[in-house]
Amino acid sequence: MVSGTQLMEKVLFKIAKQWIAGNTIDDALTSAKNAYQSGRHAIVNKLGEYHTSKKQITITVNEYQKIINSFRKWKIRGAVSVKPTQIGLSISQKECYRNFEKIILDARNAHVFVWLDMESSEHTDETIEIYNKFFSKYERLGIALQANLKRTEEDLIDLLRIGAKIRLVKGAYREKASISFKSKEDVDKNFVKLMKILFKKGNEFGIASHDGKIIKKAENLSKKYPKKFEFQMLKGIRDELKPKLIKKKFVVSDYIPYGINWLPYSIRRIKERKRNILLLGSSLIQSQRV
Repeated sequence: MVSGTQLMEKVLFKIAKQWIAGNTIDDALTSAKNAYQSGRHAIVNKLGEYHTSKKQITITVNEYQKIINSFRKWKIRGAVSVKPTQIGLSISQKECYRNFEKIILDARNAHVFVWLDMESSEHTDETIEIYNKFFSKYERLGIALQANLKRTEEDLIDLLRIGAKIRLVKGAYREKASISFKSKEDVDKNFVKLMKILFKKGNEFGIASHDGKIIKKAENLSKKYPKKFEFQMLKGIRDELKPKLIKKKFVVSDYIPYGINWLPYSIRRIKERKRNILLLGSSLIQSQRV
């Protein structure tokens, strides 16, 4: 007999497979190749975080290295996105640095862009420190900043002073009201404020949003401030909008997660914004019509 939890997992998996490539590296690369053949770039992320097992961390680092070294062979224009706690930060900063350096060395040799994902606020300072250390060695490195955190405007201005490459996201982690904006309206307002700073003072950045109004504002800002930037969206979401942006000569990247740890990631994405459920439903309908 199927339990309520198992039934919920089955339902969630049907939803999640829209934005999860599959369990393996080949699944991720296949999804990345499909994106590239449709005119989009790819950002591959292995699911999983807060690893404390050195064996698990080694497997994760090895997989990122394998992906980086497979892009050319698969004829993909791709990047990887790495979470600090999946490569050792939960053990020590030293462990994280040592493993991230391995990824960066392979990325440099393969000329592959690397994004440093931002996790919950307890790791914000450490993640920015990692970025500062490695950006001085490898300039094809970007960092995600979360619009739901009140501190982000100051972080953004500081990072832009060194020429940092920023991915602006809304933020998917539950944070205290004292340090974060809680309503959708306030998060969106701050996102637009930060986006304006990026267009005025930044270059080579990512606008990671599925929100049509925000995307339209970015289009308008790009006319006033011509900058090198791209729109970044989850695999399988807003697939009806992506070709329209490409037709307008914008760069669009699919964020492609893969791996067996799909459940906590998917729950966080759904909790992040109720609108994600509507977007998924719309995307599922669109895919069934094709």
